[in-house]
Amino acid sequence: MVNIIKSQVQIQSLKVSQADNQSEAQQGDTINILGIAGSMRQQSYSTRTLRMVLEEAKKYDSKSHVLELRKINLPVYDPNGNTSNDPSSNNNKSDNSLEGIITALKWADALVLASPDYHGSMSGGMKNFLDYFWEDFAGKTFGYVIASHEKGLTVGDQMRTAIRQCYGWSMPYNISINGEKDFDSKGNLVNTTLAERIKMLARDLVTYGTLIRRQFLRDIADLKISDTFASHYRDYYN
Repeated sequence: MVNIIKSQVQIQSLKVSQADNQSEAQQGDTINILGIAGSMRQQSYSTRTLRMVLEEAKKYDSKSHVLELRKINLPVYDPNGNTSNDPSSNNNKSDNSLEGIITALKWADALVLASPDYHGSMSGGMKNFLDYFWEDFAGKTFGYVIASHEKGLTVGDQMRTAIRQCYGWSMPYNISINGEKDFDSKGNLVNTTLAERIKMLARDLVTYGTLIRRQFLRDIADLKISDTFASHYRDYYN
């Protein structure tokens, strides 16, 4: 009986704490959401849906920005630090691109990764992006948009695995698009179920992304806390 009462008290305390956190999140700073478009196609369904998610998220007082990897021409990742396979080439454009992406990532509190399904995997551009910028993913919440004729579950799992290895947090579901079925010839969304999924991801990303990011930054700032993964990123943020 004592254990039951104790459990009830703990549950009630947890509910109060969660309510306080939610109230703080609603009154706090605007969350910044960065969209990463991994398709090389100009009329990409995944990029189009990504923009819809970010536009919907603005209803919850978020700010957003999109990086289209097809426009950036990011060199193949080289762990030795070279930004081109050709040593004689002019790397100024590549260096500027890297600097711009790093600035955007430091600004971001949460991210949405959008990729086509290429033979059961994410696009090469998206994988290259993840190889470059893994240090900026910790303590941030990620959503996923996949253009696929087969739901893109493998693609989502691969991106989620990469983010988990970098100590990022992931939404437990993906948005999957089948372009020809979900959009009409003019590019208008016609799938009502997909429309609801877009609304859900936008709301969830702002809500949970705010809570996770805020706690992560608090843990970094509180030097008395050492038993948290966030403590390992203090040098990176200071």
